[in-house]
Amino acid sequence: MIAGAPIVSADAMRAAESARFASGVTQHELMARAGAAVARETARFAMGQPVLVLAGPGNNGGDGFAAARLLAAMGLDVTVATLGDEWRGAAGAMRAGWSGPIVPLSEAPERPVIVDGLFGIGLSRPIEGGVAGAIRRLRGAARFVLAIDIASGLDADSGAAMGMVLHADATLALGALKRGHVQGAGIGASGALLLDPIGIPIGSDVTMLARPRIAAPGSDDHKYTRGLVGIHGGAMAGAARLSAAAAARGGAGYVVLASDDARVPFDAVVHRDAIDADRAAAALIGPGLGRDAGARAAVRAWLASDRPLVMDGDALALLSVEALAARPAPTILTPHGGEFERLFGPVEGDRIAATLDAARITGAVIVHKGAATIIAAPDGRAWMAHPFAWLSTAGTGDVLAGLAAARLAVVGEPVQAACEAVWLHARAARLAGPALVADDLPMQLPTAIAECL
Repeated sequence: MIAGAPIVSADAMRAAESARFASGVTQHELMARAGAAVARETARFAMGQPVLVLAGPGNNGGDGFAAARLLAAMGLDVTVATLGDEWRGAAGAMRAGWSGPIVPLSEAPERPVIVDGLFGIGLSRPIEGGVAGAIRRLRGAARFVLAIDIASGLDADSGAAMGMVLHADATLALGALKRGHVQGAGIGASGALLLDPIGIPIGSDVTMLARPRIAAPGSDDHKYTRGLVGIHGGAMAGAARLSAAAAARGGAGYVVLASDDARVPFDAVVHRDAIDADRAAAALIGPGLGRDAGARAAVRAWLASDRPLVMDGDALALLSVEALAARPAPTILTPHGGEFERLFGPVEGDRIAATLDAARITGAVIVHKGAATIIAAPDGRAWMAHPFAWLSTAGTGDVLAGLAAARLAVVGEPVQAACEAVWLHARAARLAGPALVADDLPMQLPTAIAECL
């Protein structure tokens, strides 16, 4: 993954290419740059092994022919397997420049290294039948697959599988990352994401989350100036304790856990029967809250307060979109997929677009948890976090919520707080390692924060 890299829709990518052509750069020049980038990465991974380039009928096929010529010039054994027999424009010129062996896809020899240039961002129908069978056979024999721009069979915007998907070990995105790389089936089918801009200037309001820069406390800071976090506990006391531990380790100056259960994760967390809202720099409600009358009353009270607020877990089940939209104070929501759909309806297709819509409607910063977590701001910006599958275990969301509350108390700005929390959460998970449990994460937060100073 590439920190800070732009992530675009297929239409935005086409518009950027068109703008580049209008500036005087030809399609042939761009395709030559793409082919050179593909050849460079293929040679790096192939390490002298025979290469099979799959060339489809569009521009991806042209990129494949351009790469094949350069790879052969490097001394690699290269064969091109084609789907279709007609290439126009720049792709036709690249086809004409290839003098090596060509076979139909159905007759392609099995090779240890495959370059997938079959279908790009313009795929409009599922890959089925004989084409799917040929892909399945070749993929089964290959040790490494590099996809050109996007793995064949993925929808470039939603990441949905369109019939057979040629799963890649690495994908070389051209110009920018595509939304389909970081959601849906694209998360698992893209492999390691690489990026070459190939001379196309492109900006985007959606980017990969980068490591934040976190300021250390000043010489005049003390526990109150660094931010008091109030955590409203409930029926499942352990969830709130996990949140409190994360808030304390996440940089807050003072953490108060209000709960009927007097246990705290460690002595530095203060237990109270209630939170003094006037003193709280930020509050968290939801982890282990329950859904009884008392929980409903607490959610209403915090919604009506003027305190910066993080809402998670059960609190999300007791909300309405209308109530959120009416709240003027800074708010961060941290729903998983089911909680998101209960609030905002089913997500069909582009998960990034759905999360951005939710942030715009509510005025809240939405941290949409999942295989790749999305942070969406009401102003239309969004960030994608690097996925880490070992976080899919109980209680890790409670840790993230507590961490978000801590960062909100420290920085006071919900977008910055959410981005810092999500990055630190993922980094703590990687430091904890495989087979982690949620209790492991708070102890890794000081190291994660140290990397951001």
